[in-house]
Amino acid sequence: MSELCTSFGDTLRQLREAKRWSQEVLAENASLNRSYVGEIERGKAVPSLITLEKLAQALGLSMSELVAQCERAQHAKLARSIDLASIAC
Repeated sequence: MSELCTSFGDTLRQLREAKRWSQEVLAENASLNRSYVGEIERGKAVPSLITLEKLAQALGLSMSELVAQCERAQHAKLARSIDLASIAC
């Protein structure tokens, strides 16, 4: 899967863990299957817009806030890799 899927999954996991929720609790609150939530968190599944909306609502966020958090995490990861590459040169 793409780096975007991995970043989204990492962000979703961090948000879930910040609430001290298990995958089961998030899945129940979002009306999703626990194993599907796990696949999303591992970057193995690409959530639809409907699923994205369910996850955002379960976490108490708007869809745009959820995506923005993912983008910030992705940009931070890219910045770290650039910093490491410049150190290696």
